Amino acid sequence: MLYLDKYHDPRKNKQLIDKISAGKPDIQEAVAHTEYLFQNLNKGGRDIVRKKSISSSLWQIFHRMPSFFLAKRSRRNLQESSTQVDALGNVYPSWKPILDEEYAHLLSVAANEVNVKDFGAVGDGLTDDTEAFKKAIGSGRVIVRIPEGTFMTKEIRLPSWTCLIGEGKGKTILRLHDKAAKSSQLVTNLSHWKGNRNILVKGMTLDWNVERLGNVPKTAAGNNLSSCLLFANVTFGWVKDVEAINPGLHCFDVSSTIYNYSGDGYRARGGSNYIWLDGLNGYGFGDDGVTTHHSDNILISNCHMCDPSGRSHKKGFSNSNGFEADDGSRNVWLVNNSSTRCFGGVEIKAHHNSSAASNVHIIGHLSINDNRSFNFRHIGHHKSTDPVSRTAFDIQATNLISVAPVYSELYVGSKPRALVVSAYRNVVINHFTAIGDPDYDYGREPVMAIQYRSRNVVFDNISVSNFRTAGADVKVFGGDNCADWVAVRNLTVRDSARQAVQIGKGVKQARVGKVLALGERHTPDRKRG
Repeated sequence: MLYLDKYHDPRKNKQLIDKISAGKPDIQEAVAHTEYLFQNLNKGGRDIVRKKSISSSLWQIFHRMPSFFLAKRSRRNLQESSTQVDALGNVYPSWKPILDEEYAHLLSVAANEVNVKDFGAVGDGLTDDTEAFKKAIGSGRVIVRIPEGTFMTKEIRLPSWTCLIGEGKGKTILRLHDKAAKSSQLVTNLSHWKGNRNILVKGMTLDWNVERLGNVPKTAAGNNLSSCLLFANVTFGWVKDVEAINPGLHCFDVSSTIYNYSGDGYRARGGSNYIWLDGLNGYGFGDDGVTTHHSDNILISNCHMCDPSGRSHKKGFSNSNGFEADDGSRNVWLVNNSSTRCFGGVEIKAHHNSSAASNVHIIGHLSINDNRSFNFRHIGHHKSTDPVSRTAFDIQATNLISVAPVYSELYVGSKPRALVVSAYRNVVINHFTAIGDPDYDYGREPVMAIQYRSRNVVFDNISVSNFRTAGADVKVFGGDNCADWVAVRNLTVRDSARQAVQIGKGVKQARVGKVLALGERHTPDRKRG
């Protein structure tokens, strides 16, 4: 079975994905077909409006008053964005040229170049170099070079028009000082409230030094504190070829000024916009590897996240994901990333009291031994008695791979899945490869699940193999909170579950077409119940 360690080179992800993917799709054609399927979904009911009594409206006014200045209504993003594929097979969002132009602008403005050692930094792993970094950075408009060495610092805050550049992962190491507070970020922007723009961090290892805390119950201080790198209210930001180690919360967080929980239909003010994370590694994270909150237009590419500690959560209940598009995020692209030994490989979600991430695109992802390789959900909007999600819309995924999902001590009792869709509407999964461990006990559970009031979900070009002890390769759950308006097409299963497709009672609209089932354990026809 394929194994990726924490030093895996994420620039090799595309090659691995191309090798393992069952259909070996031409990526340009595959992306175009995903977009075609998405455009042909019946997207009615996108705007959920609920009638409210006068007393209810008055209660909401007073209840939301404290967060008025921190939150705003979530509206459907009016900016049309699409996925582009160039002649070399490189994948990027249509808005990336805006970032490229601003990158050139940054390099022209930050014309002054300095070396942090010229300001007194030692880099011996013992000396506190915080003041040297402050002096080198100054008021910005500068490129700060960091040579090889281990630099102890209490926190580095970057003003606008600043480049922080090291000599590479494992060569330039920034380590959080032993006396730094639990709430500290290792690297962040200067003003979370006023915001900053045009910031680059490149070529280094960020060590949050969690060992300094000792055996504490939880390693994070709350909200968006305690990460290796936090961009909060940043417009135009780049993080390239950076490794993040053992943060209390996240390795990399693209965020608003603070997280906001004013309810479904609201987003935090002060979100980040136009951010590119590329070539990143991370492990030992207390919550998530790469995550986004209340921010727009984010590209995450060629990254590898693995082996979370889960220590920001109660033991055994760690929702620690390799990659996460979380509360209020919009226009997020994840391209050719990999995850292993996490709770979720990629999770697109929201908490019950926040808006769901929407318009998320995944093109190429390799998940190995994650508990739930791909997990799309809006918590608190799953049961028949829960309110219908106002914001859980629009996911397009192309060429995803799940290898041997397993039970995990991170979240005890969570059943392994290659893919789960819960409460989201307008979801297209095109070219999905799920490869199980033929000797693993999947306890007759489904490999892929569409459930909990999901609507307008299309699976096309799906390959499932070696889940011999699973109950069904694809299950559409029924009941009072059943999924509906589901299509499963071009499904190939080999030596896998006993049922190819299982459709639960109460599902009114489900179409299954062209299923090829190979192996003695299969019954090719679908089964209801």
